[in-house]
Amino acid sequence: MSKKFIRIGRIFFVSILVLVMSGGLAGCGREPEEMFCLDSLGKTEAAGENKEETVGFTSGEIPVEESSPALIYVFVCGAVNQPGVVELPEGSRAEAGVVAAGGMREDADADYVNLAAPLTDGEKLYIPTAEEGMALEQGDAGGSGLVNINTADAALLCTLPGIGESRASDIIAYREKNGVFSRIEDLMKVPGIKEGAFGKLKDLITV
Repeated sequence: MSKKFIRIGRIFFVSILVLVMSGGLAGCGREPEEMFCLDSLGKTEAAGENKEETVGFTSGEIPVEESSPALIYVFVCGAVNQPGVVELPEGSRAEAGVVAAGGMREDADADYVNLAAPLTDGEKLYIPTAEEGMALEQGDAGGSGLVNINTADAALLCTLPGIGESRASDIIAYREKNGVFSRIEDLMKVPGIKEGAFGKLKDLITV
């Protein structure tokens, strides 16, 4: 009787132990899964935060380096305080060239040169004195009947034999770039005007 009771007790004890162990293992099986899910969610959220931070960093504005303006070099001479080659931004006017050369001297003819005229690279800007400017104006308006090649406009130049609109434009362009003609023979420095053409003009022009 006692042996049978002991055997039954052992069976009951083993059964209880199996049930307890089964329940524990099942609980342990769920907890790692839940921990894994929570851990994965945390990592996912952390990754999302890092991604947002990264996107915010790369989407910032990239500074753009401003390019320097192009430069031109102009020879400013005549009645200026510091004659020589000056460096100016492209698109500058004659006034800027005069300022860069130290301004006009007291004896300069401030009204003779068009200070609003645009300058080009390699140009020669000549500022005459008041005496030179007066002589140039008198030569243009004088009663000698001669055409002053330093002051005549395109229409007046076209009255000369062999000078059309194109050649008149060349004369004016050369004059603006290099300054006034020192003598009438300098007219042959204009492209297209050779000795033969000059021979027809020399008695009709002056400087």
